[in-house]
Amino acid sequence: MSNKNKTGRYQRIYNQVEKLIQATESPWSRMSTIAALLHHKMPDYFWTGFYFVDDKEDLIVGPYQGPVACLKLNKDTGVCWAGINNQKSVVVGNVEEFPGHIACSSLSKSEIVVPVRDKAGKVVAVLDVDSRELNTFDETDRVGLETIVNLIYR
Repeated sequence: MSNKNKTGRYQRIYNQVEKLIQATESPWSRMSTIAALLHHKMPDYFWTGFYFVDDKEDLIVGPYQGPVACLKLNKDTGVCWAGINNQKSVVVGNVEEFPGHIACSSLSKSEIVVPVRDKAGKVVAVLDVDSRELNTFDETDRVGLETIVNLIYR
């Protein structure tokens, strides 16, 4: 998919999410809606979901779409923790080349992780998206997903 097409698709998803989430302020419900829409509207998404920081500072799986996920990601491991520790989105073109990558599925080839911030600006979760193809995600995905994720605690 061209970047122009991706940009337009992310804008349409953003508009749809913005309307749908008016029904509730629940971050959990908003994340569920976002995961479902992204997973079903973006053709290269293999696994789409959220991981929450729990009180023990592990990441616990939240709302997601796709095959069964790792339920818990230990602190400071993998792409999700890289996004939290660096306080920014992480795009991985080939997960086999990412040190410490956690393989919940051997079918996953590339990944993007986007931090989710609460109203105070604290990272409380991440959006994690995997693809079966190498080099699926780029700057267009990062910008589109960051914009959509910002709706959760708005």
